Amino acid sequence: MRLTILIFSILALFLSAYNVVVADPEDVEGSKDHPLLTRMANYYISDYEEAEYDSAEFYDQNDKEYVIEGHKYVITYQLKDGYEASGQMNVLKNYTNAIRKIGGEILYESHYAYAKIIKGGSETWIYVWVNDDGSTYTMTIVERKALDQQVVADPKAMAEGIMAEGHVAVYGIYFDTDKATIKPESDPTIKAVAQLLKNNPSLKVYIVGHTDMTGKLEYNMDLSAKRAEAVVKELVGKYGIDSSRLKSKGVGPLCPVASNKSEDGKAKNRRVEIVEIL
Repeated sequence: MRLTILIFSILALFLSAYNVVVADPEDVEGSKDHPLLTRMANYYISDYEEAEYDSAEFYDQNDKEYVIEGHKYVITYQLKDGYEASGQMNVLKNYTNAIRKIGGEILYESHYAYAKIIKGGSETWIYVWVNDDGSTYTMTIVERKALDQQVVADPKAMAEGIMAEGHVAVYGIYFDTDKATIKPESDPTIKAVAQLLKNNPSLKVYIVGHTDMTGKLEYNMDLSAKRAEAVVKELVGKYGIDSSRLKSKGVGPLCPVASNKSEDGKAKNRRVEIVEIL
């Protein structure tokens, strides 16, 4: 018994010496701190969300938006009863200083902060929000990674959709953030679109780019047009589809299929559609 007490005492002194904060009994069930960033002392996790693959928006000092996809955490911390809040800026500075110390970059800092950390070839993006007195704060963290594409577009199903409704939405074509550069993981989907066109040699189509409602309308209209054009170039250059069968258009956020008020809705609105030309 004395040996057990001694071991726990030594462990407690070790954790105290290195300012390590471990899980708290008040933490919401199933929650945990992110490995890169521990919590402030005397706080517990009051709300916790984790998704293997999701997205969030981050911004820099020029208000440029970065939509980052990957393993996402949303962790909310609440000050325990009986402790005095130290203020918004104190909490925020603790985190921005900690991020800098481990080699991170602060993209924007005001009464909230955006940051990213690149370590060992991996990117972690962070948004820290703190309420006015510092008694509550939330961290949104995305560990950037490419989607493990498990669902591949089916040429037959796309053909049936076009026959029934004159158009079909295509998901699985991905672009670099704020660019019309097609990501390599889009290959299976674009290949399926090419196969659709080869299977139906008389079919002529519009390739239509769609965005969500984030950002200015003019910017999204231009971006969606450029992305549609990039898909057409890929179909022609890589798969040998006759360019006379394809026309590219961009409609930006003007034809949503879901609400732009949620991340899930935004993801559904960011798509390419194939529309039959009669």
